[in-house]
Amino acid sequence: MKKDKTRKKSSAYKKYRRHKILFITELIILIPLLVFGFLYVQFEKRLGNIDTVTLQSGDIQVNEEVETNAVLHGYTNIALFGVDSRDGSMDYTNTDTIIIASINNDTKVVKLVSIYRDTYLNIGEDRYGKANAAYANGGYKWAINMLNQNLDLDITDFVTVNMNALVEVVDALGGFDFDLTDEEVVHMNNYCVGTSEITGKSYERIEPEVAGTYHLNGVQAVSYTRIRYTAGNDYKRTERQRELIAKIVAKAKKADMKTLVDIMDNVFPMISTSLSKSDIVSLGMNMLSYQLGDTCGFPFEHRTSDLSGDSEVPVTLSWNVTRLHDYLFGIKDYEPSAGVQERSAHIEEVSGFSKGSAVSKENYTLNGEEAGKDVDDNIPGIQETESGTETQTQEAAVSDNGDGSVYDDNSYDNFYDQEQYNDYSPDGYNYDEEY
Repeated sequence: MKKDKTRKKSSAYKKYRRHKILFITELIILIPLLVFGFLYVQFEKRLGNIDTVTLQSGDIQVNEEVETNAVLHGYTNIALFGVDSRDGSMDYTNTDTIIIASINNDTKVVKLVSIYRDTYLNIGEDRYGKANAAYANGGYKWAINMLNQNLDLDITDFVTVNMNALVEVVDALGGFDFDLTDEEVVHMNNYCVGTSEITGKSYERIEPEVAGTYHLNGVQAVSYTRIRYTAGNDYKRTERQRELIAKIVAKAKKADMKTLVDIMDNVFPMISTSLSKSDIVSLGMNMLSYQLGDTCGFPFEHRTSDLSGDSEVPVTLSWNVTRLHDYLFGIKDYEPSAGVQERSAHIEEVSGFSKGSAVSKENYTLNGEEAGKDVDDNIPGIQETESGTETQTQEAAVSDNGDGSVYDDNSYDNFYDQEQYNDYSPDGYNYDEEY
């Protein structure tokens, strides 16, 4: 009899334990679903705050050979534009940032490629000039088509963000630590004045202006990414931008619901995009599955010219496009389309710069190559050219800073050689010179 009672108690206890384990398991499954559901509802409620535009048939142009390229169909390529609009306008203004975000649909790895703003390209309607002028002259349509037609891409969507949005995101996430040189501290402090005036956000000036690791708020972090008056000039500036994006992505993945909701409330009104509501929801909900991969700048090899008021000429455009497709899509020995080759020939003709006339090294990694090394060891250094807008020698043109970056002595961005240096006070900077 006693054994029967013991068996009943044991059976009841086991049943209780099974129910308890089942209940805990259900909670473990249910709580994330509730959190996800809540976040999804909050996300959808705020989508209306994003300025969405609808691209019409014929707005976007893709080179014919690219449309039939099966490899590119495995990637989603989106153009990211950062604008510094003082009146809040998101169109027909110079782009401070031009980035190609390429998502591998299978691996979910995202690669970022910054297009240097002074890159000499066909910006639209067979007009050649600096890359950042495309958005100013023809809005997002010209800017997207510039990327597609010059780089053999199939971009059909864009996201434009006002500088204020980045400040809001950084502040909402609590700021970030950056390692700054003493020179970067000086310039960041100067940029902070204008950034603070535009955004209405405050900051604390870093004193003394010495190298170190600093925790930067929104105004400071965005000002840091705008610096281009140090060794590396615009190449280093775009590297700083990608560094900030990487920090934002990493921290946003770990953010709590309140922080994410605050970001949606403050940032969504400062975004303009052609992505559909379903596309935005899909990208947002899959954020945790995306991994940020390699980043780099374009063009890989270039030379400074006085075309369009000092620009960076791809040397050559066709060669750089071949390297770009290797970097983004793993296509070896990619042959650029007829359209790219035609534009490349035009740029070579008006600039006088041909393959081998310049090698400009910068901090990027391509197929395992170390940063700062020539991707193709067979390409000679800078040679004198008989034609073109300028003649340089290897000694005069490029000097290695020892950190993989390059200082171009003939570049307009050589800040310390400009008379305008005296116009930059310790408390601010010259907007006309910057833009």
